[in-house]
Amino acid sequence: MARLAQTAGLTDVQQEILSTVRDFVDKEIIPVANELEHRDEYPQAIVDGLKELGLFGLMIPEEYGGLGESLLTYALCVEEIARGWMSVSGIINTHFIVAYMLKQHGTQEQKDYFLPRMALGETRGAFSMSEPALGSDVSAITSKAVKDGDEYVLNGQKMWLTNGGSSNLVAVLVRSDEGHPEGTAPHKSMTTFLVEKEPGFGEVRPGLTIPGKIDKMGYKGVDTTELIMDGLRIPANRVLGGTTGRGFYQMMDGVEVGRVNVAARGCGVAQRAFELGVSYAQQRHTFGKAIAQHQAIQFKLAEMATKVEAAHAMMVNAARKKDSGERNDLEAGMAKYLASEYCKEVVEDAFRIHGGYGFSKEYEIERLYREAPMLLIGEGTAEIQKMIIGRRLLEEYRLQG
Repeated sequence: MARLAQTAGLTDVQQEILSTVRDFVDKEIIPVANELEHRDEYPQAIVDGLKELGLFGLMIPEEYGGLGESLLTYALCVEEIARGWMSVSGIINTHFIVAYMLKQHGTQEQKDYFLPRMALGETRGAFSMSEPALGSDVSAITSKAVKDGDEYVLNGQKMWLTNGGSSNLVAVLVRSDEGHPEGTAPHKSMTTFLVEKEPGFGEVRPGLTIPGKIDKMGYKGVDTTELIMDGLRIPANRVLGGTTGRGFYQMMDGVEVGRVNVAARGCGVAQRAFELGVSYAQQRHTFGKAIAQHQAIQFKLAEMATKVEAAHAMMVNAARKKDSGERNDLEAGMAKYLASEYCKEVVEDAFRIHGGYGFSKEYEIERLYREAPMLLIGEGTAEIQKMIIGRRLLEEYRLQG
């Protein structure tokens, strides 16, 4: 099809993977996405198909049964999946962040135990930082772990877990004061625990409850939940990396690649909105001609396409920076900020092109209009991204003397 959002310099393997994913999206996701989304139904058949394609192990090293692909490959696949239905990309993303954290920070025993099953999609991940009163202030976490012999006892309430019900492994960030003297900076007294559980809702293991799905404006199908810990006992060998006090840094590393993922989702949703808008503009006629022939609509299409292209370029740059081993928080923050804002704008323009029909649930753009706002807050709000970007710019351009 069209020429937007092409990526130069891909290998034959990357191109083959993307072609396979694109075909899957066109045949298996787009035709059913609206119906499933309106029913808020978990897309089990789609998830099973992604397992067969090996996408749950896309970035897991080959030694653990994965495909060992780059962040760029993964982000481009997410872009394609989000183009079909953003909720499906969310199912993949949370799993991927936990697998990435394990790969980067886990003990050898933890890698050997979890990664092969995660590569197959048999173990599915979710991660949990946020709490009901937390917002963007991660340092204000109140959930706590207390050492008790060879175990830790966890208590507290977490919020906004994507895959909270369907996952069977959750990476949970809590405060752990043990070994950290009073007055230690909050981010240095946090620990990530690897919590195994049964999929589903209610009490999913002793001391751990997943109350049920949170009813959302959009981003349906995927389950978003709370997590309540009340005397949850976790063995010490399930501290990520084996050492307490490193959880904040581990989570921030995961969120950094998650921001590239959210940028990729924004690119995918914006691409789909442009496709819907440019197609409808050529079908809908007013004043004796297709509305695509009116200059006002052509200007709108030009702006939409330029935003799609710019967001894609920034997302690719952020992914390639991370793959090179360099620090990429500046590039990831910029990509996430721009892609999510442009996604909202492109979706709204496509919605306007559809006129009154855009307000009808029969049209796909109505779903995208409800989904785009989630990207404005997921993995950090625009304000958080601008704060990260601003601080990093001041580091890079610090005056000497």
